[in-house]
Amino acid sequence: MDRRGFGRSLGSSLAAALAAAAFPMAAATPTSPKKTMQLIKPPRLLPGDTIGLVTPAGQVSRAAIEKAIANTETLGFQVKLGRYLEEVNGNYAGPWQHRVDDLHAMFADPDVKAIWAIRGGSGAMQLLPHLDYGLMRRHPKILVGYSDITALHLAIHRHAGLVTFHGPVGMSTLSDYSTEHLLNVLMRPEDSYVIPMALDNSRKAFYEPDNAHFALRTVVPGTGTGRLMGGNLAMVSALAGTPYAADIRDALLFLEEVNEEPYRVDRMLMQLNLNQPFRSAAGIMPGIFEGCGPAGDGPSLTLDETTDQHLRPLAIPAVTGWSFGHIRHQFTLPMGIRACMDTARQTLTLLEAAVR
Repeated sequence: MDRRGFGRSLGSSLAAALAAAAFPMAAATPTSPKKTMQLIKPPRLLPGDTIGLVTPAGQVSRAAIEKAIANTETLGFQVKLGRYLEEVNGNYAGPWQHRVDDLHAMFADPDVKAIWAIRGGSGAMQLLPHLDYGLMRRHPKILVGYSDITALHLAIHRHAGLVTFHGPVGMSTLSDYSTEHLLNVLMRPEDSYVIPMALDNSRKAFYEPDNAHFALRTVVPGTGTGRLMGGNLAMVSALAGTPYAADIRDALLFLEEVNEEPYRVDRMLMQLNLNQPFRSAAGIMPGIFEGCGPAGDGPSLTLDETTDQHLRPLAIPAVTGWSFGHIRHQFTLPMGIRACMDTARQTLTLLEAAVR
């Protein structure tokens, strides 16, 4: 090798070393499994159990923490707080290392029976390459949250095989409907559990024309049976093609979003559909896309026109407006559990218990 080649080689080596120092990788990055991992169901919650409160994504205020504590205690449980709850790093709840540490600590603590994310926000994806999925599989526990917490649900399902729960966050304003279905799924396992849609959402759609998207709307009729898979659309689409992606084949794909214009919803749906065609799913279940109408007076498709472009050509059942999303009256969906959606009855039936 001549001096010029040696210089180039040395420069490349130094650059790689500097990059590695600036952006340390996790000890081991999980690879895509060749087959679906056998599901593990966490133990059911019992009255008086301890729930650990964590902030895996966006930063939280003291008021939000206090509300999450009050919610937990009102539901009849004890509280354990994560060590780094009040840390701030930009709009994140502290550096990713501390958010990972809190999550690991809750899984490892024998006194903690469930883990509740106080909020979503952003930043949960940062944790995925650094999580100890073996720890979660050895110590299976209930994990609840939605929005950005979708990233954790998908990654944990894929690499730990643990059933987690897309449901209210700790700081949610809980309704009787959301509380009933949260506690039934977490505490009262049944072989068949029917979830009707929230009447309050239907009333909102009927009496408030600007909130028509709160109504359940059948796009393609029928019944579909499959594993529940999905979550926040931005997270599901962002993880498409990665080792943490949702596998939607033969699944009931549930999606929700908030405050995104129709053209952005279309782009995320296109990205997801190009990665794994929607036709490979058993059914499509968009929830309530709050605040996702056109902005301003410029030309735009409506939200319904946008979603219909993707759903109407399908030969599988598709219904929009299911009672979940960034809304008060939402039911809880156990990731990976088999369920049946019925467009005529407007129900979702869990076909197995989600806890043991």
